[in-house]
Amino acid sequence: MSSLQQTSSDFMHCQLFYVNEAQQAQIASLQALVVKHQLPIILNIELFSEKLNQKRRQQLSQYSIQPILVLDEKNKLSWLSDGLSVAPEWDKLQRRVVSAGRKSELLLQAAKITADSTVIDATAGFGHDSLILASTGAQVIMLEHQPLIALLLLAEQQRMSTLPNWQKLMRRLQIINTDALSYFESIDFTDSSNGLTANSHQTIDVVYLDPMFPEDSYQDSKTGKGAKVGKHMQALHQLARPPTLEEESQLLQSAQAIVSQNASQGRVVVKRPQLAPYLRINNQAKAGIMKRYVLMGISFKKPFVTMHGVSLNF
Repeated sequence: MSSLQQTSSDFMHCQLFYVNEAQQAQIASLQALVVKHQLPIILNIELFSEKLNQKRRQQLSQYSIQPILVLDEKNKLSWLSDGLSVAPEWDKLQRRVVSAGRKSELLLQAAKITADSTVIDATAGFGHDSLILASTGAQVIMLEHQPLIALLLLAEQQRMSTLPNWQKLMRRLQIINTDALSYFESIDFTDSSNGLTANSHQTIDVVYLDPMFPEDSYQDSKTGKGAKVGKHMQALHQLARPPTLEEESQLLQSAQAIVSQNASQGRVVVKRPQLAPYLRINNQAKAGIMKRYVLMGISFKKPFVTMHGVSLNF
């Protein structure tokens, strides 16, 4: 376990640098997010008066034993990872979000959701796929186990909510700092605190799983060549280890149990590296309930996903 990782009982100490005295309101908002969402984070806040160029970022990353967060002059919160500023950067997805549809997004082809759907993104990461899912009008519950990433997501949602063109989309996202298995075990479809309406029989239409891939899964085992890992994924590998196949299988089976509440419409969508083994499927009888498990795979030549599995009814 690296110095940036933590056990569930620990608080994560983070160094937060801000660059302008006028950012006190934004600092207070970040502290309020930590308290409101009960994030196990302690922010050590400091004004950084020097110019934060690339060389200085690299030095800070190299010598700090705490994760470093930076609130820049545009009030965008980022994490310094090996000298690189890593943030959700949802505004850079605007063109993709606006044009998202089943013809252009294979994720939407697999999910088959509508504006009336409720989706759980059980492995939210930096939230890019959640935005695509929410672009359909669906309600998306985003689960993120890492508190530092959860804070980045919450801060980005808060920042984007100030932009008129993004406000409706931001209201369709609910970010929860928890691990998926614990959430699935505790979910109560009559309890509104879980993101579901308390006075209805609302069920989950889709659970989306995008478990972290091992670093070598981006390479072809025969040629050793493959896609270059992006900075967001590099950063995630610093905070957490990829799940084992057994853990992935447990996650899949728990997701299946959640969508089983939705009669014949429930669906689990999994994104996998193209050459990775399929997750194991529990083939036991499902009491006449049909569920769908759609497998999506990463292509080494394309930046997003290509379908290489089929719907399995069981």
